[in-house]
Amino acid sequence: MSLWAVGDIHGCLRSLERLISEISPKPEDKLVFLGDYIDRGPDSKGVVDYLISLSKQTQCIFLRGNHEQMLLDVIDGNDDTYLWLINGAQATWRSYGNLNEQALNEEHMNFFRNTKYYHIEDSFLFVHAGVRPNVPLERQDSRDLIWIREEFILKKHNLGYIVVFGHTPMEDVYVGEDKIGIDAGCVYGGMLTAYEVKSSRKVQVRC
Repeated sequence: MSLWAVGDIHGCLRSLERLISEISPKPEDKLVFLGDYIDRGPDSKGVVDYLISLSKQTQCIFLRGNHEQMLLDVIDGNDDTYLWLINGAQATWRSYGNLNEQALNEEHMNFFRNTKYYHIEDSFLFVHAGVRPNVPLERQDSRDLIWIREEFILKKHNLGYIVVFGHTPMEDVYVGEDKIGIDAGCVYGGMLTAYEVKSSRKVQVRC
C-alpha cells in the first residue's frame, strides 16, 4: 500500500487530474489530501466533484484547510465574509455561480463538513498547516492546525510524529527532521505535489 499526501489544490482541477493520472493510485493505496481544495484557482466546484468521484475508487482522507473553514464559517456560522473575501473567495463564488447551500448542493456541503483536522497513520501526522510546538495533540487549538506558520515551521514540535503539512507555499518540498512541507505553490504558478511518505517519492505537475 502506498501512502500519498497531496498538497493544496486551490481550484486547479487540470493540475489535479494530471497529478492523479501520474501517480495512478490503486484501490488499496491511501491518499491524504491536506486541505485547501477551493479559492484562488479557476474551478473549485470541479475539484470537489473530482475528489468525491475519486474517493469512490480509492481510499481518500480529506483534511480541512483554512479555506474550507472560512466557507463553513460563512455558510454554517453566518460569519462576515470579509476574511474569506480577502483570501480568494470570489473564485469559488464564480465557480459555483452563487454563494448559498443550494448552489453548493448537499453532497458538496457534506464533503466540506466531513473534512478532518488531522489524520495519523503509522509515524506520520497529517495536518493542513502544522501544530503548536510542545502542545499535546489532544490539546491543540483547531485554529492552529489550519492557520499556523512560522511558529511551527521554525521550531521542533516534539509531538513524536513526522508532521506532513501544506498551507505555507515553498519553492519545493521541504523535508526537515520532524516535518515535511509539500505546498509548492500550485495556484501561484508553482507545482502541485504528491509525496509518498514511506518511500519519499515525489510526483509534481506544473500549474
